[in-house]
Amino acid sequence: MSFYFIKTPKIVASFYKSYIWYHKTEKKEVYLTFDDGPTPKVTEFVLDTLKEYRVKATFFCLGKNIEKYPELFNRIIEEGHTVGNHTQNHLNGWKTKIDKYITNVEKCQKIINSKIASTTIKLFRPPYGRIKVKQAKQLLNKGYRIVMWSVLSADFDIKITKEKCLENVTKNTKKGDIIVFHDSEKAFERLQYALPKTLNCFLEKGFCFSAII
Repeated sequence: MSFYFIKTPKIVASFYKSYIWYHKTEKKEVYLTFDDGPTPKVTEFVLDTLKEYRVKATFFCLGKNIEKYPELFNRIIEEGHTVGNHTQNHLNGWKTKIDKYITNVEKCQKIINSKIASTTIKLFRPPYGRIKVKQAKQLLNKGYRIVMWSVLSADFDIKITKEKCLENVTKNTKKGDIIVFHDSEKAFERLQYALPKTLNCFLEKGFCFSAII
């Protein structure tokens, strides 16, 4: 990903109104999300930190990682966080045929459903934010809620400093925003620094953090 927006432009969100980019709210409320896990050590750090601050979040998980680390996925659920589908193995929708993409998403969802008996809400986030209109239409028709974001931490970018990662979040987040971090090994150095400081910053300002449902 060579170019990306830290703050999603309103005009982009206006073109794709069927996707969720943020939540309209009068509360000082924001939404933390984590992509690409569960990942040993990294997801454990995230869960420990969220527990320490008594904060709930949403994890968009890869099916292959749920299969590899079921105990870690179970911990996410047991600690009261919500989970979403991030495809089985991180497919780029722009580079994947429609049928193959839908099958891949459904495979991940089947794994999620096998772990959560009472799940009725199907949250989905496309890897890289890249999804074709026809892919999205099929998923929406199948009952998925496509959750994008309004603030990108860019913790995945090895070219930025951990301080810049924190700044990306603290200087751009307002009430109702959906923030993206990644519980992946690639992002860990920046995530480990930025996450607790992000929580401190917004909790001190009277914000609360909620999971997406």
